[in-house]
Amino acid sequence: MKTPALFASILLLATAGTLTANKQPEVPLTARGKELHGQYTKQLETLRTEVTSAVPAIDAEKKTRFMELRAKWDALPAVSADTKPNDAKAIEEQTEAIQSELLSVGETLVTDLKPLLSSDALDPKLMRIAILTHATPRGLAEYAQQGADKEKLIGQLFADEALMRQILEAGGANGGAYGNMMEIYNAILAKSELARERGTILQRLALGTAIHMPWKEKPESGVYGIVHRTQYEIDQVDRYMYYEKAYLDGELDPAFKDFNTWECRFITDSEYSNDDLTWARQMMRTYRPDHITTTDYKWRYTRFIKSDVPYCSTTHDPTIGSQAQEQVALGGICGRRAFLGRLTTRAFGIPTRASTQTGHAAMSRWTPDGWAICLGAWWSMAWNGPQGGLDFLLDSQSREFADDYQLILRAQWLGDAFGEEDVSIKHGQFGKGGGFWDGLAFAKKQLIVKKAEVSALELAGGMQLGESDELIGDEVGEDIEIPDADKKIVVADDGTITIPAVACYSPRRSSDRILFLKSWEEGHQLHYSRLGQRPELFKYRIEVPADGEYELTALAATVSQNLQILVRVNRDEPVPFSMPFTKGFWENSAPVKVKLTEGNNIISITARTPNRGVSIKNWQIKPVK
Repeated sequence: MKTPALFASILLLATAGTLTANKQPEVPLTARGKELHGQYTKQLETLRTEVTSAVPAIDAEKKTRFMELRAKWDALPAVSADTKPNDAKAIEEQTEAIQSELLSVGETLVTDLKPLLSSDALDPKLMRIAILTHATPRGLAEYAQQGADKEKLIGQLFADEALMRQILEAGGANGGAYGNMMEIYNAILAKSELARERGTILQRLALGTAIHMPWKEKPESGVYGIVHRTQYEIDQVDRYMYYEKAYLDGELDPAFKDFNTWECRFITDSEYSNDDLTWARQMMRTYRPDHITTTDYKWRYTRFIKSDVPYCSTTHDPTIGSQAQEQVALGGICGRRAFLGRLTTRAFGIPTRASTQTGHAAMSRWTPDGWAICLGAWWSMAWNGPQGGLDFLLDSQSREFADDYQLILRAQWLGDAFGEEDVSIKHGQFGKGGGFWDGLAFAKKQLIVKKAEVSALELAGGMQLGESDELIGDEVGEDIEIPDADKKIVVADDGTITIPAVACYSPRRSSDRILFLKSWEEGHQLHYSRLGQRPELFKYRIEVPADGEYELTALAATVSQNLQILVRVNRDEPVPFSMPFTKGFWENSAPVKVKLTEGNNIISITARTPNRGVSIKNWQIKPVK
């Protein structure tokens, strides 16, 4: 569990790297654009004057001391691998001392200002200020000048206070592109009647999609928000409708229905096609259902990357199948694995984000106990676009306390009203800079997390930047009870013998190589993992009525090509048995001929390492006539 000194320690761990936003060139304003620019500018100036004049006086001594401490915080040197131990210790002590006093003064200021920060009286003006500041009058004018319909969308936004609140609570429109966001949101509402009901999960998902993916037309404004990302060639309306259907069909994680708008914005934002998202769900239900039902949310869905996507050189072969099918089959280094981790997680409606790290790519994801990083290093070494990992972690933790988070928002909005600089969100500049109000909002976030003793989740998979194929210690499958009916060997009228894969007499329990799994739909299956300490045998006792030649086939599921296992009958030499490449679905293998003797026979199966994984539902033995 992280201690209340969390923010001192994570500051020391933060690297010195910074990110810059590459602003797009300004779009020339038409005559109407210039007029609108003037209107939006005047509106912002008027609102700022009205709000600042209504703010009560602040204790000058406390404010001065708070800003002095903020300046000391900003001046703290970064600790790196080259810092001498004694120097690092001195910096850490200084950091803890400054942080302690800063939060103490900040707490008294928040208490003094609580009547202001707890009241929603100024919210209508503050919210308009926040949007005008984020979007900028120029950015709004560039959008609105494109036509009366575009101009109307901006007016519609400013007329809807409940919608403005929901948008701002969810972090605002990506890139400050509020016009594009409104365009997408209205397009979704026009197509989905269910999304029109405010407060429902589908309305939250519709707005989250629109907020996070304002790329129906490329935003021309040079304003970038916290979550700016690369443009994908995806229709946002179709993407929303895809998730609406998946939700109504019961395809998504049980937690999906309770996600707020901020969390929803990290669900639909995938570079993969809807077909790939569907494939990922269906494939995992067939091939690795255990990764869907695990109670360890850090690894639910994501564990598939560790278990079945090899860490190897990244290659390409589009003849294999879709983008996702190709990548899973071939494996790759960290970037590909992180992308696939986000695919498997989003396929089931779980929020996830990129987690870029120096020389490495990882991912972060929602869990019921807070956000966690998978396949990489901790938050202090991560960023996504212009937002550092530590800033995201702190924000995600403080958002769990909705009433207190309203105080944070109002303090930030007041910072916009006074035209102050925001506290830095950049990697390597955690919590630095900013004016009084935004600095107070940052301190309030820290106070919330400190008082609640919120702990950051440990890494899923340990501190493995390269995220190799090494085992992490918990690969042994769950020990499950398999009903006798699911192990019953059946003989058909034509003599065909069907042997459930889990009917082996050895082993009887799961290991790190051989897993007994409950199938998604019915029955059970056996999985022979690509990971494990060493090759293992699984054996069957089969009784046949007569000596002769038989055809052995398997109903199997694989996600990789060219998988061979070894089959040994009694004391004969092992023979290779080719498993089909099924793209994760059940398919019968080509038969291999084996000689069996009347009565009991032992069939032993294994695979040479390294191997890829295979799930087997059953075996069939058919007499050759």
